[in-house]
Amino acid sequence: MLLIKNGKILTMNNKDYENGCVLIKDGKIVDVAENIDVDEAVETIDAKGGWVLPGMIDAHCHIGIYEQDMGFEGLDVNEATDPITPELRAIDAINPMDTAFEDAVKGGITTVMTGPGSANVIGGQFVAMKTKGICVDDMIILEPAAVKIAFGENPKRVYKDRKKMPTTRMATAAILRETLTKAKNYKAKKEKALNEGKDFEENFKMEALMPIIDRKIPLKAHCHRADDILTAIRIAKEFDIKLTLDHCTEGHLIPDHVKSSGRAAIVGPTLTDRSKIELKNKSFKTPAVLHEKGVKIAIMTDHPVTPIQHLPICAGLAAKEGLGVKEALKSITINAAEICGISSRVGSIEKGKDADIAIFDGNPLEVFTNTIYTIINGKVAYKAE
Repeated sequence: MLLIKNGKILTMNNKDYENGCVLIKDGKIVDVAENIDVDEAVETIDAKGGWVLPGMIDAHCHIGIYEQDMGFEGLDVNEATDPITPELRAIDAINPMDTAFEDAVKGGITTVMTGPGSANVIGGQFVAMKTKGICVDDMIILEPAAVKIAFGENPKRVYKDRKKMPTTRMATAAILRETLTKAKNYKAKKEKALNEGKDFEENFKMEALMPIIDRKIPLKAHCHRADDILTAIRIAKEFDIKLTLDHCTEGHLIPDHVKSSGRAAIVGPTLTDRSKIELKNKSFKTPAVLHEKGVKIAIMTDHPVTPIQHLPICAGLAAKEGLGVKEALKSITINAAEICGISSRVGSIEKGKDADIAIFDGNPLEVFTNTIYTIINGKVAYKAE
């Protein structure tokens, strides 16, 4: 067992403790209280007034699949040869030895949603996973966790050079609609064949889209510009499927529409330059504007676009621009967990959840704050020297 004591505990579950304790056993949180008495011998961490939070969550990045310290050999993020590749699984390309995982752990980030990039209209399957381990299979929380789709200039740019669809936004939307229609028809044909006891040859691409059609997981939509955000919403409504609005860079220009859509927004990366036209209106005010309208938001790094260890700084800058400290912390803990569909295990300090905890010597949203401990699955993954 492991006991954390004397910490300012922010549970992200509406009950905090100015000086409290967390008890961990067998990788799970078994108690959170002002005082915890333990009869048996237990390893103890004295937080000494530090901030104790759930391990942080990056809801959209490319860690492990876009290795930060390698060239082509570690670049597996985009299979830019076919605009429709839902069958691609991030777990087959993620390298847990990517040094970015060590950076994440040192930054108090214990969970990530990572997967393919935005070259294709449908890029492949994301995974929610822990940041500590040597085998991706042992690090998984949820897989597949989402299927990546992309709107806007990225697919246009990639396939313009190849002189094939899509080279326009119209074509991107049409290809996506066509593929989702094929998926719905495929499901109906499969069910009919199975009900009638007939043989049915499975289609690998279509099978990858069944969790989307069945509303088990969302499409993870790369959409920066306001019109692309609205196109993503429009198509999701047409097919009655789950959707997250990733990047949502111009979401602050259409907050009422985002709110009425009922979709969550994963905002970022904002700690970057305006490297392309779609980013001309990016702002750290976007999360606050969307939150004020009642949109559930998470903040992301899109690592390696913004290095993953700077996730709390990104949230801190959003806090400064109107989001506030509480909501900024939620955007990289419980909100991120809920949006990613993994809140039953991570995102808050509660009994029964995974013992993923980060301890800081102050407010983690501030640049001078240091990580003291990072705990993943009840084990110390990082301890400051």
